[in-house]
Amino acid sequence: MKKMTSLLAALALSLSVLGGLGACNAAQAADQDVVARGQYLARAGDCMACHSAAGKPAYSGGLAIDSGHGIIYSTNITPDKEHGIGNYSEAQFSAAVRHGVRADGTQLYPAMPYPSYAKVSDEDIHALYTYFMQGVKPVAATPPASSMSFPFNIRWGMKLWNVFFANDKPFKEQDGWSAEIKRGAYLAEGLGHCGSCHTPRGFAMNEKASDSSQAQFLSGGDLNGWAVPSLRGMPHWSAQDIVDYLQTGRNKTASVAGEMSLVVEHSTAHLKPEDLQSIAAYLKTLSPVASASSGRVTPQGAEATTKKLTAAKDLSLGERLYLDNCAACHFVNGKGAPGIFPVLDGATVVNADNPSALLHVILAGARTPSTEKAPSILVMPGFAHRLSDKEAAELASFVRQGWSNQAGAVSEKEVKRMREGLAKHGS
Repeated sequence: MKKMTSLLAALALSLSVLGGLGACNAAQAADQDVVARGQYLARAGDCMACHSAAGKPAYSGGLAIDSGHGIIYSTNITPDKEHGIGNYSEAQFSAAVRHGVRADGTQLYPAMPYPSYAKVSDEDIHALYTYFMQGVKPVAATPPASSMSFPFNIRWGMKLWNVFFANDKPFKEQDGWSAEIKRGAYLAEGLGHCGSCHTPRGFAMNEKASDSSQAQFLSGGDLNGWAVPSLRGMPHWSAQDIVDYLQTGRNKTASVAGEMSLVVEHSTAHLKPEDLQSIAAYLKTLSPVASASSGRVTPQGAEATTKKLTAAKDLSLGERLYLDNCAACHFVNGKGAPGIFPVLDGATVVNADNPSALLHVILAGARTPSTEKAPSILVMPGFAHRLSDKEAAELASFVRQGWSNQAGAVSEKEVKRMREGLAKHGS
């Protein structure tokens, strides 16, 4: 009898231990699911691009960001307790992400897109916090101190900026949105912070609109000397074109350049196809913005330009330069090669009111990122070393008015200004 009792007790103890282990394993699996979700959301928020400097560990900060009023260095957001955010509570993490307030009460500059991140849900904030605390390796590194000009170096002044310009309202869906469009809007307006670059800014570098209920939201503008296109409606692209561009850095008519290359490399290339489709569906619902340059210039005409370049007689300087430097890839018809060489005839970057993006590409070149869906890197060389300011201006002017393009001519002063800016930033 005593043996039977002992056996039953041992069995009960074993079952209890196994049950405890099972519960523990289930909890660990649940934590890992949250960490994985947080990692995905960090990709959606493009945290890697700003908080990681070349040659340095992920999320250890130190990336120099030219604000136009001084240099801002991104912070260390690894869970290191001395140099990073390892001592942050979840509430403090949320305040930093959604309201731009560090744990010590210091205001962050809006280079950290907290006006957009204010739309991130509590559930997603929890997943992000769990990932950064449990899924990121601590790094004992302190980035350089930011160096801003007066009065922007006075941090408490950001409190006033927030009062007048920051929108800390949660995400709000519009009437009639499908579940797909709602998801796309949540990603684009919140974590994706598309408005940070694609919404025009006011005199205080504030975004002039914060969501799709406002006509200026995602309507394009100028940022750091770069013409940023409108994302509203994107009438020249299909939804699949948008998905391809975000997933691979290229589609059948265009390739990424500038800051968007990093966005694709570190963020959108890692998103699920259904999330990219949701973003595309959302952007297609927005009413397009007409180009201010449309109709100001009479285009040469697609057929006339193609015939003249083919004949190669009585060419202008811009036309000759195009044949010498561009036609091998973009061809005499300006159509390029689908998925390889971008289209120039009708391209947004070519017809932009501000020619800065086109000049940047002509002078400094461009390269696509290597992504899972498109691992090969396509490179356009820069021509700053072989084109004078006059030649670059003539070439850009021809491209902006050849075929069906109808944008304004480019001056030597604009080229000189772009060249000086590239030299300043080491491009």
